[in-house]
Amino acid sequence: MRYHMVAEEWDIYNGTSGKAPTWNFYKGLLMERYDENFHIDLYIQSDTAWLHEQHLWELRGRVVVRNVQGDVFRTEELFWDLNKHEMWSYKYIRIVTPERELEGTEFHSNEQMTQYSVSNSLGAFPIEEKDSSSLTPNPSPEDEGNKNPEGNVNVNENVNEKENKKDSVVTNDNSKPHAKQMRFLPAPGKRVPLKE
Repeated sequence: MRYHMVAEEWDIYNGTSGKAPTWNFYKGLLMERYDENFHIDLYIQSDTAWLHEQHLWELRGRVVVRNVQGDVFRTEELFWDLNKHEMWSYKYIRIVTPERELEGTEFHSNEQMTQYSVSNSLGAFPIEEKDSSSLTPNPSPEDEGNKNPEGNVNVNENVNEKENKKDSVVTNDNSKPHAKQMRFLPAPGKRVPLKE
């Protein structure tokens, strides 16, 4: 057994001129696909579904697909070609994985929904914060003379000395910037001559 399907209504229409029959699920479909060890590797739910000529699934309405990795795909339309072993959609799709959220249009995937591409996409991705110890500058050979009694380099004193040598805006009194020396350029399009 490879598939388990649950539907309130399942209509089968015989094909004309030797074509395979078409299955219609007008009142929704719940389908689970099993691997060789009878574990669910694909879960599909939709409001309406058609199986055209026994090889092309057309799922419409609230379509929800969950793959073996636990990724959840939500869209309003999904096609699944059993002969080509691929799935696609041209409607809006939202993908939620344990690591990220992604949404976009023009979705294309393999049959297992593990390798996919989404056009016109945007998403949310977590970013790891770096601890503050990695942001501390390494002492240079000049800093060896600026060690305090514990043997640590006093970085603030060394930085202030270098800035004062370059005639920066930092003054000697409490290390506050001097108001007349600080100038900021206005935004483009609003440039005015600076007054001396």
